[in-house]
Amino acid sequence: MTADLSTRPVAHRSPGAVSSLSPREVQVLAHIAAGYTHHQTSKRLNISQSSVETYLQRIRLKLDVPTRAHLIRAAVELGL
Repeated sequence: MTADLSTRPVAHRSPGAVSSLSPREVQVLAHIAAGYTHHQTSKRLNISQSSVETYLQRIRLKLDVPTRAHLIRAAVELGL
């Protein structure tokens, strides 16, 4: 079953929404949006996979996005 992204309302994200993220959260989000896995992101940023997962949880809370697909959509909207 695939999620229909068009049916879930997504709050408008201004470019200022990026400022609510830490520099490391922006890096992690950019890597995930570019298609890297958690493992690849952890190796590229020299952090553990659990750190990547923690950063993604924090990003989801800050940007109010429930899924990875929505997370990537938010990254695109933010210009990452």
